[in-house]
Amino acid sequence: MHATHTPLRGSIGLTSPEALQACPVGAGRPRISAQVSCVATPTRPPTSNTAKRSKVEFAKENSDFLRHPLMEQLVTEATNINEEAAQLMKFHGSYQQDNREKRVAGKGKFYQFMMRTKQPAGLVSNQLYLTMDDLANQFGNGTLRLTTRQTFQLHGVLKQDLKTVFSSVIKAMGSTLGACGDVNRNVCAPAAPYRDRPDYVHANELSNQLADLLAPQSGAYYDVWLDGEKFVSMGMEDPKVTEARDFNAFGTNFDNSPEPIYGSHFLPRKFKIAVTVPGDNSVDLFTNDLGIVVMCDDSGEVKGYNLVVGGGMGRAHRNESTFARLADPIGYVDKDDIFHVVKAIVATQRDYGRRDDRKHSRLKYLVHEWGLDKFRAVVEQYFGKKLQAFRPLPAWEFKDYLGWSEQGDGKLAYGVFVQSGRLQGEVKKALRTLIERYELPICISANQNLILQDIEPSWKADILDTLNKAQIKDVVDVDVIARLSIACPALPLCGLAIGEAERAMPDITVRLRTLMTHLGFDESEGPVVRITGCPNGCARPYMAEIALVGDGANSYQLWLGGSPAQTRLASVFLDRMKIQNLEKTLEPLFFLYKQQRRPAEAFGDFCTRVGFLALRTYSAGYVPQKGHAELPTVNLESELFEKLQARAQLEGKSLAHLASEAVRQYVI
Repeated sequence: MHATHTPLRGSIGLTSPEALQACPVGAGRPRISAQVSCVATPTRPPTSNTAKRSKVEFAKENSDFLRHPLMEQLVTEATNINEEAAQLMKFHGSYQQDNREKRVAGKGKFYQFMMRTKQPAGLVSNQLYLTMDDLANQFGNGTLRLTTRQTFQLHGVLKQDLKTVFSSVIKAMGSTLGACGDVNRNVCAPAAPYRDRPDYVHANELSNQLADLLAPQSGAYYDVWLDGEKFVSMGMEDPKVTEARDFNAFGTNFDNSPEPIYGSHFLPRKFKIAVTVPGDNSVDLFTNDLGIVVMCDDSGEVKGYNLVVGGGMGRAHRNESTFARLADPIGYVDKDDIFHVVKAIVATQRDYGRRDDRKHSRLKYLVHEWGLDKFRAVVEQYFGKKLQAFRPLPAWEFKDYLGWSEQGDGKLAYGVFVQSGRLQGEVKKALRTLIERYELPICISANQNLILQDIEPSWKADILDTLNKAQIKDVVDVDVIARLSIACPALPLCGLAIGEAERAMPDITVRLRTLMTHLGFDESEGPVVRITGCPNGCARPYMAEIALVGDGANSYQLWLGGSPAQTRLASVFLDRMKIQNLEKTLEPLFFLYKQQRRPAEAFGDFCTRVGFLALRTYSAGYVPQKGHAELPTVNLESELFEKLQARAQLEGKSLAHLASEAVRQYVI
């Protein structure tokens, strides 16, 4: 944050963190003087040193709250919309893309659009699922994609069909509003189907309430896609949400604005929230701008919430000023304060997040630059009182909810593995058949899988038979490496992709399993593997035990050392690795891991404990296992051979590895 950056709000200034001592803060919400100075108030008048803003900031400000020039661009004869309209289009839930593999020489880019839905907690009604399936066949590329934030993506929509597609989603009680753009994105929650767990039920409810609280309010969405037609949703907003949105005793809102929380500039960048329960990290909690943990008493009654802030995955290759970051614990609030504290955190990012450089505009950079204490102090001013101390939590665990489970209400749920989240072909047809036949709702998981819900036990046999005929494997037959994997869409559609991800993942998981089997690992063992086509981190690669981050054609950065529970960042092991060198690179690491791991130690934990220096040193002298039989033989005395064998076992090396090292030291 530059010292000259001025907040965009104009009603009430903020005191500096040091001045908090003079501000009476108690259990109630104190009055704050309009005469106090802002944290980022420059020492000179703003007119003498005006803060810079990116082009996107001006596009937002001049758009009449996301209407223009998008409305004009959508009705032109061109197959695309201009750059300014494309930026606004994101707020409505769509990215303009270019299918690089369908370009025709001399005709320029092949424009099409990706539409993303907004599904708080990943919950999808039967009606909406069937609508999305129809739209994929009629107006998309025939596939549906389940994202890492529990939403649908529909690829291949042409400009001329956008209005039909968007209006169809809205009329099926769905939404795409805020699925992209500089606003709160889809709010995640565990895909747990438990109806008898109050904590999980509340996590789902809260995710929907927060989505309502932070949804854009101006009505532009309906002006663009329904020509201003009034559309009444089946779900009414909780009056507590409406009351909390309107509350403005501490400067969180813009008075008399169509966008009371966002104003005409919206947020500096996207804002991500995840809600979960203690111990369940199926949502990658620490990768979010704001993570919320539902805290219940022994009877299951919600008492309050733990909060973590400042997570985010996006970065740029070889730009050290950009980085992935884990969220930090910031405090705890009582149940009735959750909407107000969320608004306070959003307002802090809105007013003090950088707007001059979009690479540094996420909340994580503000927390990193200010430090947690200063960030908390400013949040508390918008909140009107102190945050309480963060409450103790149990160890985190990743859960994928695949296979059969009981909902607790007499019905069943079945989690279907969908590699990289792509629904297509016979798999898509079979799922459509079951979801339509039994009128099933579904839930999309943050690991790109699909959970069929509300299944009567008597339907189980037919469901399994239908899935088996479509070659959909039961979870017990899915390789654990594939089961834990995530990949982003990447090429050919994503404009940021510089390498393959989704299309490369199936082959890479097979190659890793083949390598591990060759080295003697059990089929139940396998690391968390994630692949992205660029460093922006949509598949959260920097949390994986092994991550391949696209860096060119068939070239990847190799990251190692994340944890299976997604609680530790990985680090760069190799800056560039050609994909054909995957086995050559990982074989020595897997071999050492097998020889020296501790009981139940995961691969990522092992890499972190041993350290990269030791891993690189070991790799430098490693002799591949399949080449041992072809190596020349050397005769040794029996006693010397036995000592060499014992030393090799002690150091976790093969005889060929240790012997080569010893001879190399002597002759070189």
